[in-house]
Amino acid sequence: MPRRLIQRYMPHPDTLKRTRSLRFMSHIIGDASLWVLTRRSVGNAFMVGLFCALLPIPFQMLLAAFGAWLLRCNLPLSVGLVWLTNPLTMPPIFYCNYRLGAWLLDTPASHVPDRISTQWIAERMVEALPALLLGSLVSAVVLGLAGNALIRLIWRWHVSRSWRRRARRRRQARQQAVPPADTRSCADAPTQEADIDPPRR
Repeated sequence: MPRRLIQRYMPHPDTLKRTRSLRFMSHIIGDASLWVLTRRSVGNAFMVGLFCALLPIPFQMLLAAFGAWLLRCNLPLSVGLVWLTNPLTMPPIFYCNYRLGAWLLDTPASHVPDRISTQWIAERMVEALPALLLGSLVSAVVLGLAGNALIRLIWRWHVSRSWRRRARRRRQARQQAVPPADTRSCADAPTQEADIDPPRR
């Protein structure tokens, strides 16, 4: 995984320190080890961030920051991935989680109107809470583990491809450094017999 691409979208430590929900963790946010970009730290950050993003609970960013500190993975990625669920994506994502939980619990899902509103969600929240929590937990675990595995595979593929490119460039450089072999024929080479005087009688 190219580090420059990730660093381009990573927030600055001061930005996270100014976040209201993370302000009391400013001493942890400044830890340089939580900003390292390695295959392990990025993979675990995706796992933590995606897991927290799919949980229907408040303070997701705080939970993601604590998870990053606990697993010693990249903190800004963990916190940033929480925004996978935002006011636009929350209704469809959590509804899919609810349907999954209802299917796992073998309970009939509530009828959904043509337009999903926050009022409808609040009215159905109590009866749908068990199915929503179960479906969200299953989705969070599956997506978190899948994200971790996918990032590690992509990172390994990128590193191996970089090594192959370096090896190819080195071979080409060595081939260009070797002087071309002398291809002149033996007929073109000077003979010593032409320089020898004929014997005198």
